[in-house]
Amino acid sequence: MTTPLTLVANIEAKAEQVEFVKSELLKLVAPTRLEAGCIQYDLHQDNNNPVLFTFVETWESKALLQAHLNSPHLAMYVQATEGAVVNFKLNEITKIA
Repeated sequence: MTTPLTLVANIEAKAEQVEFVKSELLKLVAPTRLEAGCIQYDLHQDNNNPVLFTFVETWESKALLQAHLNSPHLAMYVQATEGAVVNFKLNEITKIA
């Protein structure tokens, strides 16, 4: 049995684009949760700095994550938010305790 893959995706929106980026990120949640291999896909917004968003994701496998990264709804998000996002960082993490 393969160990599920956990990711933390950090998105920093431009200050004047926070609500727009938030609305576009929210559009990803429902279709992504229906994807094969999606165990967890939760969106968070920083309490002290609202330009910062974090997805905590768990996928059954790297291959199923890759399918998500190539999904039409993710491509639409990237296109829609071009120029509205300052920084994006994706970290793969492993639970150790």
